[in-house]
Amino acid sequence: MTPTIARTRFSVLDRSRIRAGGTAARALRDTVELAREAERLGYHRFWVSEHHGVPGVAGSAPTVLAAAVAAATSRVRVGTGGVMLPNHRPLVVAEQFGVLESLFPGRIDMGLGRSVGFTDGVRRALGRDKDDADDFEAQLAELLGWFRGTSPTGVHARPAEGLTVPPFVLAMGEGADVAARAGLPMVIGDLRDRDRMRRGVDRYRAGFRPSRWSSEPYVVVSGTIAVAGTPEAARRLLVPEAWSMTHARTRGSFPPLPPAEEVEARTMTARERELYEAGLAGHIAGTEEQVAAELERLVEQTGAQEVLVTTSTYDREALLDSYRRLARVVGAGTAATPA
Repeated sequence: MTPTIARTRFSVLDRSRIRAGGTAARALRDTVELAREAERLGYHRFWVSEHHGVPGVAGSAPTVLAAAVAAATSRVRVGTGGVMLPNHRPLVVAEQFGVLESLFPGRIDMGLGRSVGFTDGVRRALGRDKDDADDFEAQLAELLGWFRGTSPTGVHARPAEGLTVPPFVLAMGEGADVAARAGLPMVIGDLRDRDRMRRGVDRYRAGFRPSRWSSEPYVVVSGTIAVAGTPEAARRLLVPEAWSMTHARTRGSFPPLPPAEEVEARTMTARERELYEAGLAGHIAGTEEQVAAELERLVEQTGAQEVLVTTSTYDREALLDSYRRLARVVGAGTAATPA
């Protein structure tokens, strides 16, 4: 392990992906079990996501699932990657994180995004439209104000007021600029477009304004990392998600993860094959030695203080093995430990 990797934190984001033939309930329980393993392996954080109306994703209520994860673990930091703020009233979000921080003090992170759903149907069900994402910066300021007790309404958020729950901004599009102006840590992806990622990181650092939440820029890069005994086995870990993304792009529905062998046996159209091959490209995948070298380049290119791993695949045992191998590569748990 190199000095660059040794000083970098590694964390996990799990989206509670449903597997073909499985159930949403099983996917949620798998997330909690993965959190226990991530803690045992020494990962710094374990985050869960928010997706609504997606056939292949069970993670729709991140603060509820975060509570289950925190209750099942004892040391790993637990948070959301993220709560989609335009879908919620900031007061309610503050109250939810206030409850989490009160129950699990010093272990809760508040990752926040600006997505308002992937389809028109989901947005209608949420009572939102695409333009609501434009209010994210104002909603973020209101949310942070509830923790400080500065709401002009005279109302106080209980038990959030006075607590410190570290906020993170998930940087999609203008998110890097929002994070910089707010003086908050930034989470940015994805690994498939390194140039775009670097531009976002540079823009964030250049525009960063110190705040009560963070005195200096803090960059978390996120993406898929798959580690196996051979390059071919690592690549196969990427196959189920690559096909699910292809299915979503061509059929408008994001399905449960299929077995890799089922995907590999499919006869694809030219368009499907193009999307599928693109879905396999750009990630970090390989043997432990190959992944170590790739991570070294990634951290040096971006100056990231942390890497958030977002890998999903059908074969749960292979996924667990990948996280175990990655922990060996990066010496998870050995980096300096702040919030």
